[in-house]
Amino acid sequence: MFKNILTRSRQLINPVARNLSLTTKQSNVAAESEATSTAQAPLAAPLILVQNYTEYPPVNRNATRQAWIENTDTVAERKVGLIELHPDVFAAQPRVDIIQENVEWQRKYRYVSMAHAKTRAEVRGGGRKPWPQKGQGRARHGSIRSPLFKGGGVIHGPRSPTTHFYMLPFYKRVLGLTSTLSVKLAQDDLHIIESTDIPTTEPQFIKDLIEERQWGPSVLIVDKADIFPENICYATDELGYVNLMPTFGLNVYSMLKHDTLVLTVDAVKHLEQRLLYQLHRNDAFSKGGKFKLDQV
Repeated sequence: MFKNILTRSRQLINPVARNLSLTTKQSNVAAESEATSTAQAPLAAPLILVQNYTEYPPVNRNATRQAWIENTDTVAERKVGLIELHPDVFAAQPRVDIIQENVEWQRKYRYVSMAHAKTRAEVRGGGRKPWPQKGQGRARHGSIRSPLFKGGGVIHGPRSPTTHFYMLPFYKRVLGLTSTLSVKLAQDDLHIIESTDIPTTEPQFIKDLIEERQWGPSVLIVDKADIFPENICYATDELGYVNLMPTFGLNVYSMLKHDTLVLTVDAVKHLEQRLLYQLHRNDAFSKGGKFKLDQV
């Protein structure tokens, strides 16, 4: 009788004890995992921004480029992520001839020559005939301000203002941007930052940032928006070798003029979107026509 009661009590008590022990172990494991995750939170894996190739498939998928995303909140460099760059924009064949044509175009299209030479009608003097038409054995002349005389007018001289404006073909401008971006990335002169927010307005912070990360003697910082944060505007205002530029103003001449090109993540995405659209647009033939001054 007593043995049956003991056996029956064991059958009732053992499952309850086992469940209590399992519950205790699970709670301990959960607490340990939570503590471990809390301790390892600052050491989380960096963000990876993967490229989307569905809309604009690249010519060569194997030419994909990647770049680190750097921080700007401290002078010390910290890799906060990894971004995948589209090969049609950042791994294009570097056409040095097209880059040179873009530079010459940008140097000339806004240049106006003010060189001016006077014609015989504009030179002072020479109103009367120097000598009679006939009778003295001299060649006939009507004015001492003729181009044949010293101090006279100039034939076919420069006339101001003379513009040197011409428009480079559309796709040479597009290929100039892709070639220059690819060259900057290949030469390790292109850096990508998460944003243009810096913690202070002191120019010394930008100087230390450039020296610590070896960004070169001149830096061009490009963001998607045309309005930059207040801190970076004040910090770079006194530095003539650091310039700020929105993406819609990015050009070949400015990229080559500065040793280091710094792009934000938003600027990279915006540049890829706009350049890939131009490279894959359906009405590309119409963009190859002759430039008209009244076109929009």
